[in-house]
Amino acid sequence: MIEKSLEIAAAWGGGLTPIVYACLFECEPDMKALFWRDTHHTIKGEMLMRTFESILDFIRARQFADHLVRTEVVTHAGYDVPPEGFATFFGIVAEIVQEVCGADWSFAIADAWRRTLADLDL
Repeated sequence: MIEKSLEIAAAWGGGLTPIVYACLFECEPDMKALFWRDTHHTIKGEMLMRTFESILDFIRARQFADHLVRTEVVTHAGYDVPPEGFATFFGIVAEIVQEVCGADWSFAIADAWRRTLADLDL
């Protein structure tokens, strides 16, 4: 179901990166300062792409996602990103995907996201 929601979001055709990060910066204003050099949104775009890759791996084979997320929590601590920032970010991604899916969002998709976010244990 998560795959389906991401396919719908990808087909939407709009850029998710600015929307996701605008929401993040609204929820966590201190995070914006960490991206002062990312004037072309390339870092934010890569981070969002890796987030999607991690989510897909996490719901499939779990070859790297759970370890990657834990490693990134430690790495980002060096940037003063608190561990709970990851839960916030993944939650925002789910919210934006829901917005983009619109009427195609279903209870089954919502439940799959809820379970996955809980399983990520962020």
